[in-house]
Amino acid sequence: MSSLRIGSLLIALALVNAAAARAQDGPFFVTYSHYLEEPGNLEVALSNTSGMPRGDRAAYSAPWLELEYGVKGWWTTEFYLEGVSARGDSSGFSGWRWENRFRPFKSEHRINPVIYVEYESINEASRIQKEIVGAGPLSFEPIADLRREHMHEIETKLILSSAISGWNVSENFIVEKNLTANEGLEFGYSVGVSRSLGGLASGTSCRFCRENLSAGVELFGGLGTSQEYTLNETRHYLAPVVAWRVSDRSTLKASTGFGLTDASDHYLLRIGWSYELPLRGRR
Repeated sequence: MSSLRIGSLLIALALVNAAAARAQDGPFFVTYSHYLEEPGNLEVALSNTSGMPRGDRAAYSAPWLELEYGVKGWWTTEFYLEGVSARGDSSGFSGWRWENRFRPFKSEHRINPVIYVEYESINEASRIQKEIVGAGPLSFEPIADLRREHMHEIETKLILSSAISGWNVSENFIVEKNLTANEGLEFGYSVGVSRSLGGLASGTSCRFCRENLSAGVELFGGLGTSQEYTLNETRHYLAPVVAWRVSDRSTLKASTGFGLTDASDHYLLRIGWSYELPLRGRR
């Protein structure tokens, strides 16, 4: 646990020392901003969520692959494949997702809305926690048993994002519907603030320049269901995040999420790497 505390302290120090910024895609894992993928670009990303539950429950790891493509300047589509593995248990495939984000207004505004629609074909073993909705802790039954419980879900988000003096401030409101069970609507949220650690690009090739580093913090969790309006047994996390643009095409990012309620895990550790491939000319 001492290494986690040290890592979280370093992230907090980075936030305190943040300077002017340039507008760019943020370092978040959960919160979405209004920045979409460049038209004609394919981004390939590998990420992992490692959870450290409370009590004597086993730690787990949930990797996922993202393929994000800029269809138009106002439309980005993304495909996910995810898996899961638990210590002392089994591992396996936990499902796939197809996400679409639409930006109705082309120019920058004080508040930039984005409409998000996702179809999910997953099972109860899914633990990547790209979003948290509803109420109740994760299920810690054997992975093999959870994988037998399959779900089809539709998830929508209203994304509101603002660029303010180099800062990005984003708010996401989530509504999810399980199409295979009568669970009503499940609600969730995420809020994120981030900025670059440097000013304008220096004009020289430099991997460790401050303008290639960004940091922030996001808060996310569940807000109950349409059948039970309560915050009891809901999960909430506060997560400092950092990102390093290693090159013009690749980015590394990391996050430590601290569970704020008894239903939450103690920690969620995330790490991700992405690489952009221009498939056609930009327009």
